[in-house]
Amino acid sequence: MSYEAVEIEVIRWSEARRIIFNSTSTAQLMKAITEVGELVDAEMKNDLPEIKDAVGDIMVCLINYCALRDISLVQCLKGAYSEIKDRKGELLPSGVFLKQ
Repeated sequence: MSYEAVEIEVIRWSEARRIIFNSTSTAQLMKAITEVGELVDAEMKNDLPEIKDAVGDIMVCLINYCALRDISLVQCLKGAYSEIKDRKGELLPSGVFLKQ
């Protein structure tokens, strides 16, 4: 299934549960932040099933956020990739990205 198809299915799921109709973009963004906290906790515990769950939950929140803002998460991703695709450089062991 493509990213676009998954995005549409998540939106349909959210609409059926009235999340899109009764939530706000701010509420979905705050929920995503909560899920990021759960991802950090799972990462610290090296709990792969919980890591996968948290990443998925973050994506659902971001899809809902974008739907409420009338934008496409996939289009945002494509735009970000378009911005970075030709960048040259590397990540140093210090964690700093050295641009060329």
